Amino acid sequence: MSELDAFPVTLRVPVAWGDMDAFGHVNNTVYLRWFESARIAYFERIRFGQSVRGAPPKVGPILARTQAIYKLPLTYPDTVDVGARVTDVERDRFTMLYSVVSERHATVACEGDGRIISYDYQAGAKAALPTEVRAAIEALEAGKE
Repeated sequence: MSELDAFPVTLRVPVAWGDMDAFGHVNNTVYLRWFESARIAYFERIRFGQSVRGAPPKVGPILARTQAIYKLPLTYPDTVDVGARVTDVERDRFTMLYSVVSERHATVACEGDGRIISYDYQAGAKAALPTEVRAAIEALEAGKE
């Protein structure tokens, strides 16, 4: 069983030399960018916040909080697989879980989560999660997309 079997959205990302900091390992902010890339890929799959003809969406996602738990330092060269999945779907929010797996070390290097709020960008306030988005999450998580 792969470390990312439970994650319906995964990305493969090469670790860049410039991802490392003065301490010689991947900087902590890079993991958050990897989470963001996986989050956006997930949103694209469920069509949440997609604009129509370039116009901003009326209701879309907004990140309320995020955290990362670093398990092992990564260095260049390496390649990571980043997974994203959704849990705890509520009326106007859900939780995303992330996992970063190092190819070089063959293990999880970082785990994290984020709270995503359904947001009405025109009204500037929380909004109910659109029914079609909720259904798309359920289908993707069940492998029925």
